[in-house]
Amino acid sequence: MVDASGSMAASRRMEAVKGTVLSLLTDAYQRRDTVGVIAFRGIEAQVLLHPTSSVELAEQALRSLPTGGRTPLPHALQTAVVLLSKFDPKKDLQPLLVLLSDGKANVALPDGGDSWSQTLQLASHLKELRISSLVMNTENGYVQMGRAGELAKALGAQYVSLEELRAESLTPVVNNMI
Repeated sequence: MVDASGSMAASRRMEAVKGTVLSLLTDAYQRRDTVGVIAFRGIEAQVLLHPTSSVELAEQALRSLPTGGRTPLPHALQTAVVLLSKFDPKKDLQPLLVLLSDGKANVALPDGGDSWSQTLQLASHLKELRISSLVMNTENGYVQMGRAGELAKALGAQYVSLEELRAESLTPVVNNMI
């Protein structure tokens, strides 16, 4: 899942993150993994690519990922729950959720409520489903809220900060999770 919100600086940062993820996709192709892409911006999340073994389609979805706007993080996690609940761990490979975000949820689900509380509740639900997760924190700047770290804890996820977002440091982390 990719947080597609942000400013011009976030847009440049997202381009760097996309490059790192494209490197991970190359590794996924070599392992014959299945990859899907969920983007979230504006008022909802959108499945850009349903799980597929076509890394080319995943790369295309990632390259065309728009940026800017608000962050409907609860909807993104809800979409991930629906998508990942279709996997049968006895028959399918174990899914791995890779979440690229600063964790700043600011759009609640359509039924209303607090977006951050909803985010933590859905993250806890994914943890209960035993979905392996990795949170790649894209937050930078002088003032940082640390929400991505809190989100990683709620997910029971591995956590990687912006400074660590390089293919050579991420590949071993992801490989150890699979």
